[in-house]
Amino acid sequence: MSLMKHFAAATATIALTAGMAAADPALIFDLGGKFDKSFNEAAYEGAQRWAKETGGSYKELEMQSEAQREQALRRLAESGANPVVMTGFAFGDVLNQVAPDFPDTKFAIIDMVVDQPNVKSVVFTEEQGSYLVGMAAAMASKTGTVGFVGGMDIPLIRKFACGYAQGVMAVNPDAKVIANMTGSTPAAWNDPVKGGELAKAQKSQGADVIYAAAGGTGLGVLQAAADEGILSIGVDSNQNYLHPGKVLTSMTKRVDNAVYDIFKAGTEMAPGISVMDFAAGGVGYAVDDNNKDLLSPAMQDQLEKAGKLIASGTLKVHDYMSDETCPALSF
Repeated sequence: MSLMKHFAAATATIALTAGMAAADPALIFDLGGKFDKSFNEAAYEGAQRWAKETGGSYKELEMQSEAQREQALRRLAESGANPVVMTGFAFGDVLNQVAPDFPDTKFAIIDMVVDQPNVKSVVFTEEQGSYLVGMAAAMASKTGTVGFVGGMDIPLIRKFACGYAQGVMAVNPDAKVIANMTGSTPAAWNDPVKGGELAKAQKSQGADVIYAAAGGTGLGVLQAAADEGILSIGVDSNQNYLHPGKVLTSMTKRVDNAVYDIFKAGTEMAPGISVMDFAAGGVGYAVDDNNKDLLSPAMQDQLEKAGKLIASGTLKVHDYMSDETCPALSF
C-alpha cells in the first residue's frame, strides 16, 4: 500500500472517530509501527492496559513518513482527542509549533522536552538501565569484548551506549566495547538486515554479548546473535521471549507506564517535565523464565546491589546528554 493510502486510511479513522467523546485520548506511534516489539509496542501496551481497565476508547495513528507529523497532530487535536500522546523525540519541533494553536488540548511527548503550557514531557534515565545491563554483559562475557548496536545516531541513543559502557567497565575495566550506529536518518530504526550485519561484524571482532538499542533494527541484531551462538540484550520492551535462552536480559523502559498514567489522568494531565528513573521504576532489566538460567543468582545479586545504589543516588551514572561526553566509550 502506498504511503498516501496508508495516511488516507489513518485520517479516515480519525474522521470516523471525531464524533466520539471529546475526552477520548489519542496515541501517535513513531516510524516503525506499533508492533515493533520495542518502543512503540510498549506505548501500545500502556494504552491497551488503560482501555481494558477502564472500558474507555482511544484513537491511534501510525506514522508512515516524516511529512505526516504536523498534519497528524493537527487532525487529532481538531477531532477532539485530549490528551494527545506521541512517542519519540522527532515530534519535538512540530509539537512546539502545533501546541500553541490548541491551547485547550493537552499534549504529551515521550523522549523530548517541549516547553509549552499545555505539554507534558516524559523523559527516562536510559543511562541507568543501560548501566545495569552493561554490568550483566560484562559478567556474562567470556571474551571480554561486548557490543552495542544503536539505531539512528542521535544523542539519545549515545546516552544508551554510554551508560552501557560504564556498566561494562565497572565490572571489567579491561573490557572492550564495540559500538556501531545503524545510520543517520529515521530509516535506521527499521533495518533489521543491517542490524544483523552489524551484529555479525561485531562477533567477528570478538563480541559475545551485544546490546541493541535500535527499534525494529534491533530485531535483526537479536536474530543474528541467536544464529551465531552469542548472547544479545533487548531494549524498551522485555524482548527475552523472542529468543528464549539466547537473550541475556532486556533493558526495560516503561513507556507503557508513561502512556497509561497520561491516559488515566486524561484532561487533568499536569503539564511539565516528568523524569522516569530507576528509583521510580521507569527503567530496569528483565528477569523471567526465558533468561533466568543466563543470569546466575550471583549476577542478579550484583545487579540488585548496583540498582539500590543508583536508586539512592550513591551511584551516579554519567548522562551523555548532559554534556555529550562519554568517559567509558569513544564514538
